[in-house]
Amino acid sequence: MVQNQVVVTGIGAVTPIGTRKEEFWENLKKGKSGVTVIDHFREYPTYIAAIVQDFEPQLYMEKRDIKKTDRFTQFALAAARMALEDAALDLDKTDREKIGVIIGSGIGGLDTIEKQYKILLDKGPRRVSPFLVPMLIANMASGYISIVYGINGPNSTTVTACASGTHAIGEAFRVLQRGEADVMIAGGAEAPITSIAFAGFCAARAMSTCNEQPEKASRPFDAKRDGFVMGEGAGVLILETMEHALKRKAKIYAEIIGYGMSGDGYHFTSPDPQGQGAFLCMQRALEDARLLPESVDYINAHGTSTVYNDKIETLAIKRLFGHHAYKVAVSSTKSMIGHLLGAAGGVEMVATVLSMNYGIIPPTINYEDEDPDCDLYYVPNECCRKDINVAISNSFGFGGTNACLVIKKYFPEGRGS
Repeated sequence: MVQNQVVVTGIGAVTPIGTRKEEFWENLKKGKSGVTVIDHFREYPTYIAAIVQDFEPQLYMEKRDIKKTDRFTQFALAAARMALEDAALDLDKTDREKIGVIIGSGIGGLDTIEKQYKILLDKGPRRVSPFLVPMLIANMASGYISIVYGINGPNSTTVTACASGTHAIGEAFRVLQRGEADVMIAGGAEAPITSIAFAGFCAARAMSTCNEQPEKASRPFDAKRDGFVMGEGAGVLILETMEHALKRKAKIYAEIIGYGMSGDGYHFTSPDPQGQGAFLCMQRALEDARLLPESVDYINAHGTSTVYNDKIETLAIKRLFGHHAYKVAVSSTKSMIGHLLGAAGGVEMVATVLSMNYGIIPPTINYEDEDPDCDLYYVPNECCRKDINVAISNSFGFGGTNACLVIKKYFPEGRGS
């Protein structure tokens, strides 16, 4: 069976270091941290997070809909609108039945649940919003985007913890390969910075307590890392079949050529100590792309800044890549934007695509003390220039769910290969 080639033609990002792709990219290159103190969480062991500053939903949606949508849906719509504009896709000249949406979210409308439950307790059931359910369900990001743009193609949501965004892009890639759509809007969105989320992750001792130096708290692969820093935002890409993109003379950022996923089959929250799940999803993605590990120039790592994840991801990379593991560049953008949970894969895929386009790898900031278990080249503290022909992006989630995407540089016909 012939499979369609799939390319990236548009990018949208709402992040703690920029709410447009240009601002996001400039701050990534600079190694800017988006982590700050959250005053109303000072009673918690952790009171820092990477928040999206000065987000104005009215710039992206009708005012009447703002009170009917959770913040994660607002992020998703904003990123999708920017991605569509970036792709210069004229919806009036495109078959809307052949455009689809898959947006992943690990949690959905947690803020809505928290606020409406308080209303239930304080004021009774009659005061609960009639929009409670549509606001909280994770598929509303995909649903709302399709409603706003009147598109009727495949519409779905992946809810796979911190792998949600990567799974969404991977599944959209498959839809296009099979010819079930011409265009897919895909990525991840999350708005988890709420009291209940902080209480839960603090109870699990998963988050950094480096409250006095928030910009230093997220330190993937560093020996003194002590947990992740929660973030929020959305990353959305426009994917098209190569045929559709070329026919409309679209700008092409990169080609997606591989997708792999796996399960650890080990523990609720801890990764398999042998890195088997991470190893398998990277191996399967490269097999899907029909590439050998030594073809890879850059790995955008899951790199959460937790003790076990960084150690196990490093182990999995060394298992798969062998000696090439010490030649490939590895970096974690979570060092700057924190961990966006279900949105992480979407935003990190945006970063990976931009890295390939500009030939610049964002740094892993706050890398100061070497860990003997983490001994690869993590692009410490300053970005580096590197021609990237093939890159992969990793995402691993609670429940042992893993995903990996492979992209390659796009060369117009007659220019390179």
